Amino acid sequence: MKKLSFIALCLFFSTLNHAQITDSLTQTPNVAQESETKKDGNLKITGYIQTQFQWGEKDAKLKVGDKNTDDTKSFNRIGIRRGRVKFSYEKDIATAVLQLDVTEKGVELKDAYINITEPWLNSNSLKVGAFKRAFGNEVGLSSSSRETTEISNVFQTIFSDTRDLGAMLTLQAPKSSPLHFLKLEAGIFTGNGVNKETDSKKDFSGHLSMKKEILKDFTLGLGVSYFNGSAYLGTENKYVMNNNGFVLETVEEGSFTKREYIGFDGQFTLQTSMGQSQINAEYVFGTQPGSSSSSKSNYSSTLPDYDTYIRKFQGGYINFIQDFNYLPISAVVRYDWYDPNTKISKSNIGNNGTGIGDIAYNTIGFGLLSNFHKNHRITVYYEIIDNEETAALGQLDDNVFTLRYQFKF
Repeated sequence: MKKLSFIALCLFFSTLNHAQITDSLTQTPNVAQESETKKDGNLKITGYIQTQFQWGEKDAKLKVGDKNTDDTKSFNRIGIRRGRVKFSYEKDIATAVLQLDVTEKGVELKDAYINITEPWLNSNSLKVGAFKRAFGNEVGLSSSSRETTEISNVFQTIFSDTRDLGAMLTLQAPKSSPLHFLKLEAGIFTGNGVNKETDSKKDFSGHLSMKKEILKDFTLGLGVSYFNGSAYLGTENKYVMNNNGFVLETVEEGSFTKREYIGFDGQFTLQTSMGQSQINAEYVFGTQPGSSSSSKSNYSSTLPDYDTYIRKFQGGYINFIQDFNYLPISAVVRYDWYDPNTKISKSNIGNNGTGIGDIAYNTIGFGLLSNFHKNHRITVYYEIIDNEETAALGQLDDNVFTLRYQFKF
């Protein structure tokens, strides 16, 4: 009887405790939290999906699908170019943002940051976490609103990962001020993109811009950018340009070399009886470390183990976009160029250590964008890609056609 009484007493308290836990979990806290969430209404979930078909000539590099399996024929691929889901929560002076990219290739982190706005003027802010660098105009634009299918060749090379880990300060006068048209963005970044940091070096990136309505139907935007960073030297061999070729400089393995960019950007918008006309342009030049075969920046968390080649580069783009008042479409024409090595002419490429990493590219793109609905966009775009014909590389057949359907939510 004593054993039975003890067991019954244990069961009683166990049941009572379970009921209290169940009630606390399923009723009071959840109801209060749900009411608070509904009252605040500060959680937002947005995103967009870009599904696209691409056709390319035999040497083309498409943005979806795998590479060409038969280099004697043209090929095509279907894929999800971007599948973005963005969560943002605003509370008091802080906003937290988390953005993921979900495609058939997997799930990738894009943004994870906190933005704090000062409570006095509500125009200055501090952003910390993983987000887009402050440099120029095109890098900071959302890929859902960009008129072309991809960013220009020069930025795909020097900022192959447009996002980085760091902290950025944004300074701007309030809307009531006559100086509101000026904005300064300046930040310190790790230099590894959205990857774990591997060294104690930091990069600086800043953008000073202005945007102002000059006349009733004319808006002007101008900006200047500066980037100062470093690149890890994976070996003791560092090559620099001298006359028409590279010469060897012996350095300490594991040391760093300079990476520096200066950029200028402009945006011009004119409203006419035909519709809105826009011209967007950028020019950037500087010093870029790379390998013998490529001038692309390394944003991997794996340190490079190849010899480093230092090049002076320059590149940019010019976009023209024309809207039509009576048609739900926009026409876009684009010219972009990238010269990875301005210290050598194409006739000398292939000699004295130079090669395919020093060849310049020019691209002409043109297409149509649909404007029939704010959440839906169809893009038809064709790119004619031209490279310098040299002893190291002949003319590639790498033109690309893109048909994209985008839905925003």
